[in-house]
Amino acid sequence: MPRTAHPRPPRRRRLLTAVLAALAAAAATLAGSAPATAAEVNAARNAGYESGLSNWTCSAGSGGTVGSPVHSGSGALRATPTAADNATCSQTVAVRPGSTYTLSAYVQGSYVYLGASGTGSTDVSTWTPSATGWQQLRTTFTTGPETTSVTVYTHGWYGQPAYFADDFSVLGPDGGGGTDPGPQVPDAPGGLTAGAVTPSSVALSWTPVPGATGYTVYRDGTRYAAVSGASATVTGLAAATSYRFQVSATNAAGESARSTQITATTAPSGSGGSPSVPRHAVTGYWQNFDNGATVQKISDVPAAYDIIAVAFADATSTPGAVAFSLDSAGLGGYTVDRFKADIKAKQAAGKSVVLSIGGERGTISVNDAASAAHFADSAYALMQQYGFDGVDIDLENGLDPTYMSQALRSLSQKAGGHLVLTMAPQTLDMQSTSAGYFRTALNVKDILTVVNMQYYNSGSMLGCDGKVYAQGTVDFLTALACIQLEGGLAPSQVGLGLPASPRGAGSGYVAPSVVNAALDCLTQGTSCGSFKPARTYPDLRGAMTWSTNWDAANGNAWSNAVGPHVHGLP
Repeated sequence: MPRTAHPRPPRRRRLLTAVLAALAAAAATLAGSAPATAAEVNAARNAGYESGLSNWTCSAGSGGTVGSPVHSGSGALRATPTAADNATCSQTVAVRPGSTYTLSAYVQGSYVYLGASGTGSTDVSTWTPSATGWQQLRTTFTTGPETTSVTVYTHGWYGQPAYFADDFSVLGPDGGGGTDPGPQVPDAPGGLTAGAVTPSSVALSWTPVPGATGYTVYRDGTRYAAVSGASATVTGLAAATSYRFQVSATNAAGESARSTQITATTAPSGSGGSPSVPRHAVTGYWQNFDNGATVQKISDVPAAYDIIAVAFADATSTPGAVAFSLDSAGLGGYTVDRFKADIKAKQAAGKSVVLSIGGERGTISVNDAASAAHFADSAYALMQQYGFDGVDIDLENGLDPTYMSQALRSLSQKAGGHLVLTMAPQTLDMQSTSAGYFRTALNVKDILTVVNMQYYNSGSMLGCDGKVYAQGTVDFLTALACIQLEGGLAPSQVGLGLPASPRGAGSGYVAPSVVNAALDCLTQGTSCGSFKPARTYPDLRGAMTWSTNWDAANGNAWSNAVGPHVHGLP
């Protein structure tokens, strides 16, 4: 979120024009992929680059193998783009006509792509804008009725640093071309922990296992469910009761040993356990600074706002830790005691007040276990000190999905089932499920309240149909929301974030009537532009604005129009 009236565009926008064309195939990967079956083989040869570049061809001599970093084994691919070459490394694999294959690889670097061409059907691609450690990219493709070979590849982006790839896999029916050894049974998961509990449920999470395509959750020694990600919520439990949990990892080769057993106890009956956020909610950011917008106290925020995000908490000298200090002088003598009392009054009126962490200038970095612990400890301390209901994650300079997820789960465990957790990513952060922000949201889906993506300061972006849409239109809102809705988030976890006035952002302002039209299109299939989603999402959470202060400076025109519309959704 901007802290000035006319913020600078978020980083990486200069790349967007060049990147958009290459992104078009990414939308096809949003639905994920099915786990491999026992009959499948890996059609890729020299998939771990243990034999140099045997079976691989890299454009313009851009590729080579290295002994470090590697994901597994003794070798990995290192390919270096130039201003004129994107360092494509590919091989042609034998496939069976009319069959579905799961394509995956582990990658490191900025703007790394994985794809397949010549499928005889729909060619596919997925990508990550930033992988500071090994990150798995995965997608699926189906071969045409006469297709017997497909080209699979990785590539970087023009002028970017070298990228790395390892453990390439094309899992599917044997096309007769031979295979590398099939996948090995994965290791048992580690790090199993219990997060938020309610009288009838327990949220579990664990550390992802390399090579696993799924996980099995056990309750009291009995199989409970199979899941695809490294988290699950066990439901249907009795109140105030202790349960034992384990989890195993699975892939085409079989099931691992079970994890170390943990015990968790459900909350007492009648204790609630869910945040008191209405089914359709309006979020507004409240500015703890004066940038020319109307200076407000929390008590001045209109009743139309259901979630008030106090902006912002900042970094400290301790990695991962955050701090907050009320700008009493800049806010006309607003005292801490009055601030706390106003928060309590809003909560008594059924509202939630959360602390927003980061913003445009935020430099919080959570990239290891120690900084994750510092984040959770300091955020929880601020919740206790001021009475906040939770936190909003607004880190516009990137985040590590592994350790930010770990930090948020630790915070949830401290705060209990009433934690309100919101996020405000930029549009680029939610273009692909492999992007760090999107992965974080999916990792903590069981404790996540809403993702209010910022549909402004963006420029044109891809919609879920693979077409490019310009910001400031109904189509921009609906086609980009569709990516999140079809990419794994529940409709109740998706909100539309817009500026409250033309002065609230550098670009992307739309009239409240456009926001309402997009809400109607997504929830009811009416008032759409040229893009109309294939289905409706009546549980869509609602809308967000930057900021309540800019709204007030514009006569509260945004909340007066959008607020009643959100609350009147079916």
